[in-house]
Amino acid sequence: MLGSGPHSVVKMSSGLVDFRTERGTKDHVVKQAESPAARLGFEQGQVVQEFGWGDDVDDALRSDLESIVGSELVDEDYDDVTDGVVVWWRDDDGDLTDMLVDALTVLEPGGLIWLLTRKPGRSGHVGHDEIQEAATTAGLHATSTFAVASDWSATKLANRGRGR
Repeated sequence: MLGSGPHSVVKMSSGLVDFRTERGTKDHVVKQAESPAARLGFEQGQVVQEFGWGDDVDDALRSDLESIVGSELVDEDYDDVTDGVVVWWRDDDGDLTDMLVDALTVLEPGGLIWLLTRKPGRSGHVGHDEIQEAATTAGLHATSTFAVASDWSATKLANRGRGR
């Protein structure tokens, strides 16, 4: 972090800059340009749990996420309430439905759930049909997908509405 006090600048590993302004007890982040990590929608002070970490994850994306929330991502063993979840998932990681159900166990109602999968053509790619099937079985649905890193796509999952 460069500077301190009411106005601070945080340089993201992506090369983009966040300008942070303290107002009251909450930091508001105004982005000069929205980084892929910022597009995930997490905010300063949130607790984000990470599942499926491996040597192939995008470290720059992780670092940017940690800069945004202001702390390290918590691991799979964390058992307190979380504000959001990031799941790194590959084709050979097992049962995706089970992973999504596990991820929901300590997630605050309305919390963000992002499934990060390998892009098409990359080893470990998971198809959209498989994601949608697992999400539906876990009581979720895929709402949007975008390229979040050079080898990874991010799919936002949300709770299915009542009566659906």
